[in-house]
Amino acid sequence: MAQGNKVGNIPALDNDLSSGYIAPVCDSMPERNCRHPLTNMRQNAHLARCEESITNRFYSITSVLKHLGNIQHNENFVALANDITSKELDFNFPLQSLESAWINGLDMKLLYSKSIFNAINSSVNQFSEDLGRNEDSKVDTHSFFLDCGYHSVDITPCSDGRLKGLSKYIFRLPLSAITIRNSYAGALLNVESNVRDWEKIELSRLRNPSSGSSASRYLKIVVYHRSSSDPLHQGCAAHGSNDKLAAEAGLEKLTEFHSAIDNTYSCGSQIDLLLIGVDTDNDSIRIHIPDSNGELSIHRFVDTADLYNETLNLNSDQARVALFNSIDKSSDMSGWGKGEGKPSEGMRKVISNLLEYNLSQIEYVADLYGGSYPDLGHAEQFISVGDGFQEIQLRNIAYYAHLDTVEEGSADLDIGIKIFSGLNIKKGLPIPIAIHYRYDSKVPGSRARVVQKSKRVMAAILNRYKELAVGNNLFFQLSVQDLPLGSDLEIIDKEEL
Repeated sequence: MAQGNKVGNIPALDNDLSSGYIAPVCDSMPERNCRHPLTNMRQNAHLARCEESITNRFYSITSVLKHLGNIQHNENFVALANDITSKELDFNFPLQSLESAWINGLDMKLLYSKSIFNAINSSVNQFSEDLGRNEDSKVDTHSFFLDCGYHSVDITPCSDGRLKGLSKYIFRLPLSAITIRNSYAGALLNVESNVRDWEKIELSRLRNPSSGSSASRYLKIVVYHRSSSDPLHQGCAAHGSNDKLAAEAGLEKLTEFHSAIDNTYSCGSQIDLLLIGVDTDNDSIRIHIPDSNGELSIHRFVDTADLYNETLNLNSDQARVALFNSIDKSSDMSGWGKGEGKPSEGMRKVISNLLEYNLSQIEYVADLYGGSYPDLGHAEQFISVGDGFQEIQLRNIAYYAHLDTVEEGSADLDIGIKIFSGLNIKKGLPIPIAIHYRYDSKVPGSRARVVQKSKRVMAAILNRYKELAVGNNLFFQLSVQDLPLGSDLEIIDKEEL
């Protein structure tokens, strides 16, 4: 399994401009102290520490298991193993899996999967502890969206693990400020399911008018991805690494979603659409600018990779003006991308803020990785099935297959299994699959039904991939969680299975 590089250079992120630190992205310009005026250094330092704490949980697993393999026949192996795993992995394996090692050897596939699942659970718990400390940011962001005219923000990214840190890192938005976030392979959202999500939100608003004014709108965002350094191989697999096809497919799904609601409820004017592309090499974003009618074009966009360099020498006020002007400039373009005027003021404010926040992420990648990630391709640690762990927001940690039934999500699952056949199976490692769904404690019997659903999904996966199952190459953890973000993670134990 690809291990990736641990994050480094974290102390430098805490330094102010007087330190003389030169960001790696600007090594070609040594005479300048290269710090973008809009970079949030404090936030970058905090995110770097979060990344290090989470990735260390995963990246230390194989080295620990190799160490255990080398000492498994020592007379005091169990005590040694417990000491090592406590220090390095912050948990201990079940005694029975260690005490029989001198007879049959360690079951490395089992221990590997248990280690991955423990890392998942610890990461979810870390997020829950951190959630309360960010309550002000959640409230501020929600108020900002309402001020821009949006009561709900619904984001559908591609399920590729390189977009797993989309909200927290790339967009710099508190996860709790996003109403819905479901991923699909190639960002090919299920239109009917997304319409049901919209219906649920709008019904809730009718029952609770304080959630937004009657004139506020629903913002639907689709996020595709591309690779600037290796576009023919490291782009979106669901679209054959063809950037144009990925963007066109995202736009088509947005249009279908909008048309479905307009045709059914005649209220398409209450929905705004946004298409965003992410360069997974460096986390820069390409925002496709709507015109005054809300129409999008794959040819009309603003790219933060260009804006970063264009605004580097400006002060913060000048840089913000330049970001806003870039939206107007894009709106005025002719040719293939020509539209009918500029987007609404609220939409322009949303786009401008997303552009600004992403500049910090570009510099974050520059500081920690020299401007481009070392793992340009897949390096996920596990497959996340179901509702997914919204709390784990980090690049290349998980491949996410959002599904209610295996039949419905077979395309997403097949891609995930194909990815892990290369990452893990070829190297003798199993595929850890974390099945996770949320229940509503306000609804009688909800938890029990979700537990049964999780069991059915696991059985269906075992049946679909019989060859892997027979070879002891699939390991599962089933868990559930109440709806409120930050709720306790509940592992479904053997008694419930």
